[in-house]
Amino acid sequence: MEESSLLWYEEPFTEGLRFLYRVKRIIYRGRSKFQNIDILDLEAFGKTLFLDGKIQSAEIDEYIYHEALVHPAMLLHPEPKKVLILGGGEGATLREILKHPVEEVYMVDIDGELVEACRKYMPEWPNGAFEDKRTRLIIDDARNFVFETDKKFDVVISDLTEPLEEGPSKLLFTEEFYRKVKEILSPQGLIAVQSGSADPLYGFFFDSVFKTLKEVFSEVKQYLTFVFSFQMLWGFTLASKDLEINFENKEIFYNRIKSRGIQLEYIDPEILPSLFVLPRYLDKLRDKGVIIKDEKPFIWEA
Repeated sequence: MEESSLLWYEEPFTEGLRFLYRVKRIIYRGRSKFQNIDILDLEAFGKTLFLDGKIQSAEIDEYIYHEALVHPAMLLHPEPKKVLILGGGEGATLREILKHPVEEVYMVDIDGELVEACRKYMPEWPNGAFEDKRTRLIIDDARNFVFETDKKFDVVISDLTEPLEEGPSKLLFTEEFYRKVKEILSPQGLIAVQSGSADPLYGFFFDSVFKTLKEVFSEVKQYLTFVFSFQMLWGFTLASKDLEINFENKEIFYNRIKSRGIQLEYIDPEILPSLFVLPRYLDKLRDKGVIIKDEKPFIWEA
């Protein structure tokens, strides 16, 4: 399609809030079996992925989101060898994990059409990660994989879309699902979960993920970073079977980054502890968060 300064893309966030983006070029638009896929060149953000109308990843700052999701868990574990990604279709989560000296990374995404679209139109995101000999790409429902696998993992990274009514991930944030994840974690295993927005308007999904993980894991902490293309603070949750979640001893993490030969653009040992300092307004949302169950999954109501 020809470039047009008059073409705008509208993203519904909640019933009372929508975002508009001026589009320079439509790169790809399609419908997979599971969701609508839009890959656009935006004037402000560059190449950007939307799924079911919700922004997922933008060229200008995707590294901030993906480093924040991946590296706290990977650096906290003393020797992560086997890692599982739930979702992560763009391949950038996989890219970040492969910076560590891991042996195997299983990436399980239900939408093979999305993965192929990202590989074709967004190759900067995986940056060759799908071709890495340590990668095991599985096109399947992540819930099926977790419930059926006999493998053990040191780290699980949940890079799933928000649970929409017709979306593929609404049963991947429940207590029952997290209990199965805990079973497939090694003794020092960790799970990191992208947990949605942490703004004053719609922060209760962030708190619901926290409350749900607390039903399963004894050590659970929330953390945040600002993602410019999301236009708000974004929430993550880290849960551990045995390891204490503590980043105050910066020397440990300087040494791990050096010994593993990791090159990062955003995360470093100085930033890590600050990510876990939460603004006080989130305390007001504590009563709104719920424990998410299979029988009543959380549905993001835009």
